[in-house]
Amino acid sequence: MSSSEKEGGGVSAQNRGSWSAFLKSIASFSGDLSSLTAPPFILSLTSLVEFSSYWAEHPSIFVAPAKENDPEKRALLVLKWFLSTLKQQYASRSDKFGNEKKPLNPFLGELFLGKWVDEAGTTELVSEQVSHHPPVTAYQIANKEHGVYLQGYNAQKASFSRTINVKQIGHAVYSIPAYGETYLITLPNLHIEGLIFGAPFVELNDKTYITSNTGYTAKIDYSGKGWLSGKKNSFTATMYRTRKEKDVLYTVTGQWNKTWDIYEGSKKSNVIDTYDAEALPTTPLTIAPTEQQDPLESRRAWQKVAEGIAVGDMDLVGAEKTKIEESQRELRRQEKSDGRLWERRYFSLVENDSILAKLAPAIGLAPEEDKTGGVWRFDEKKAAGQATKTTTAAPPTSTEKHSELK
Repeated sequence: MSSSEKEGGGVSAQNRGSWSAFLKSIASFSGDLSSLTAPPFILSLTSLVEFSSYWAEHPSIFVAPAKENDPEKRALLVLKWFLSTLKQQYASRSDKFGNEKKPLNPFLGELFLGKWVDEAGTTELVSEQVSHHPPVTAYQIANKEHGVYLQGYNAQKASFSRTINVKQIGHAVYSIPAYGETYLITLPNLHIEGLIFGAPFVELNDKTYITSNTGYTAKIDYSGKGWLSGKKNSFTATMYRTRKEKDVLYTVTGQWNKTWDIYEGSKKSNVIDTYDAEALPTTPLTIAPTEQQDPLESRRAWQKVAEGIAVGDMDLVGAEKTKIEESQRELRRQEKSDGRLWERRYFSLVENDSILAKLAPAIGLAPEEDKTGGVWRFDEKKAAGQATKTTTAAPPTSTEKHSELK
């Protein structure tokens, strides 16, 4: 084994054959790579619908802008919060397992519900798979005590050209209603490094934006380790008054999975804050015990599949995945027969969204509605109805518990 394989926690001898075959299948595949079956050692025990939780694993940073009275500093704190999420969103799995894991593909209506409880109070998560063709996850994260809300939706399109390239489609909206403040956030594209050694990890590329209705915009440029120079997971962000990009108010630079510095102005000479992504512990997400979850909640629905992946029993994985897939096909057939569509529990499609109309032009964002099924927003009325059902419904019987997946 080469030194590179050792450093990357590369593929073991027993898995080398299956990994090589998987790489060959990727190279010759012309469709969306998410439909390919990866080798067992690269499969995740969790569904993609859970990835929404990575936005708020540091609740105190998530709510910090609400405590700041100055709008310019609030905008900087929103940028700091966004950058603080990158390690969890794109490096936590390779840090934990030694490589990036392929998540389970969510089914339509799949839910992931939880909350963080710490010094920031209670921060609640609702994540729902609102579309299957195309696959789209929508989410809201809310800390009502501090009046901070995040909602958004995203789809992913994976392709192969020398490596796996993933285009993220969608956006997020961070808001502080007490200030009448809204931030529109675009999502980074990414590619997968380390494929040859069987130790894949995410590298971000291109750029993303955060722009607000109070007149501030941040641009984040991502760069990685090149053949001759550079460091893995590097970035440079600048914050400026909207449409005045050369008038830099703050600069942030470093490695998003390690440490980065915030400077005042455009020159890297006056450090006003330093962030260490490796030193700050995350707040654990609390979810209901599996037996108390709704049948559509992710951990319950995928429980047997996850158990099979954990022990490497791919026959069990295949059988249990087939059950879920067949139940979904039957639901779609029944809906077609009844002339109805699947009713989303927490999110609804909107037309002529005012947030996009006002903020998207400043950053050149053109929502690709054909690739996300439209623009999805959290629906307060639906959510209130779900809360009422939860508090008034009697505990389901064992038959009722599984009826929605059959």
